[in-house]
This record gives sequence, structure tokens and C-alpha cells, in this order.
Amino acid sequence: MVTVCEVGPRDGLQNEPTLLPLEVKAELVRRLVDAGLRRIEVGSFVHPKAVPQMADTDRLCERIPRSPQVTYAGLVLNEKGFDRAVLAGVQQVNFAFAATETFNQRNQRASTQESLDAFQQIARRAREAGMRCALTIGAAFGCPFEGEVPEERIVGFAVRAAEAGADEIVLADTIGVAVPSQVSRLLRHVREAVGNSLPVGVHLHNTRNTGYANAYAALEAGATIVDAAVGGTGGCPFAPRATGNIATEDLVYMLHRMGIQTGIDLDRLIETAQWLEAQIGRTLPGQLMKAGGFPPPGTGLSRAG
Repeated sequence: MVTVCEVGPRDGLQNEPTLLPLEVKAELVRRLVDAGLRRIEVGSFVHPKAVPQMADTDRLCERIPRSPQVTYAGLVLNEKGFDRAVLAGVQQVNFAFAATETFNQRNQRASTQESLDAFQQIARRAREAGMRCALTIGAAFGCPFEGEVPEERIVGFAVRAAEAGADEIVLADTIGVAVPSQVSRLLRHVREAVGNSLPVGVHLHNTRNTGYANAYAALEAGATIVDAAVGGTGGCPFAPRATGNIATEDLVYMLHRMGIQTGIDLDRLIETAQWLEAQIGRTLPGQLMKAGGFPPPGTGLSRAG
């Protein structure tokens, strides 16, 4: 079973220079739900001056369609953000920190130890509130400031997250430097360290055109969660030259052609990517929104979902 987590409303939009209106964001979420996405990261509960695109996440949560089949998640970096997430009614909080001291200081103004301490408190409070809590380890495959990141460092963070009560662990290639062999190896080592009962996933960027190969490698190594953003939008505001996530529709096409069903309507997802491109006003990097699915309409299998 593979869970496709749609991060377009958060990671996809957070680095856009043009602030999208609240109604456009709400329409994006509605379209994603209609396309069959069942895990959606709707935004982040961070200071609006740090990430202006996410300033209205609280109000967005008041306008999105609610369904028992859809899990909405929000990014939090501290307990104040967690309090906002609870009031907004998301079912899952995603805590993230960078694996290196330099990146984490620039991104969160905290040491990695301070971030882990904060995660431990948020995980405890999430359990008490009946919410899921996931940890994303950013720059797990390479840092723009410190270069290569030792695998044992990532494994150590994952073990500590598991001990703190994480419901899942996501390894993020924040700047898109990973290659498939590296992804396979790190996924295996993390899964061996935390046990098979704890879901492990990946958050991949296609900066150097290895994102989809890395997704395949992660799945082969046992990943059960893959983050993606509709249209291939995204990029970290605090990472130099960071570009988009892997495109959700491109990922889903690969999964469906491999015989892995997701419950996602690929045609509607393509339409959503094309719609979002018009709203943003620039060409998005996703490929399927340009090429279309296969087999094409009229050949008997126009929908891969």
C-alpha cells in the first residue's frame, strides 16, 4: 500500500513570489479532493513574515471540504504552531527540521537538538489530542551548506523520533541531490533501525532530474509514503536554488503503469495541474500535464485510476 501525500498547497505554494488569494487555495484543495487525494498537507502554521504564502492557513482550514476519508495535515515548527493546528482542525501535524546544524539554524534558528526536543513535546501533545504526528528530516540526502550528510546521523535522528512517538518518518531530499542507490540504502538502514511497524516515506525534489527514479528506489526499499506536489510546484525558501517537488500526476502515472493503484483519478489530477498553472501564471515543470496519460482517450483505457 502506497500513500500519496499531496503537499502542493503547502510546499508547492510556499516559495511562489505571487501571493495566491485564499479562494484560489481553497479551490485547489477542493480539486485535489475531487481527484481522489486522501492525504493533503494544506499549509503551515508558521509566522506569516517568514513564509507570507502561508499566512492564511488558519482561514483556509475553515473553507476546505471535510470528509472522513480525507486526512488534512499542517506543518508546525513549535508549540505555538501546534496550538494553531489544533484550532484549525487538521488531523495530522507534520514537524520538520534540517539534518545539519547550519541549515537548521538558518531555517528554524535552532540547533538540531533543540528541534528534536520541540518535536518530542509536540508528539506528546499530539497523542493527548488524538492527532497523528509525523517527523520530516530535511536535507537527509545532502545539505546546501555542509555538503554530504552521514547516513548514521539520519538513522540516529530516525531512532530518536521513533522513541519520541512519531507516527511516521519522512526523509526529505530538500535540495534534490539524491540518487537511487543512496535512497535505497538510507531507506533500508532507517527501516532496519526503527522496525517495520513504523511507516517510512520520502519527500523528493526533482532539482537534478532524479526525483522519479528516487521515488521508485524508495518504493523498492519499502517506503509506504511519497510526498508530491501537483504540477511539480515547490521549493524551500531557505535553500539556495531549490526547485520543485516531484509532480503528483507524474508520480501517479508511474504508479498506475506499475500496477500500483492509488484511487486517484489521473485525468482530474492533470486538469488540476493545468488549472493551477493558469492561476500561478507561469509554466510548471510537470510533464504529464503537457504530454497527457497513456493509453490516450478513445483507446479504451483513458483513465488510469
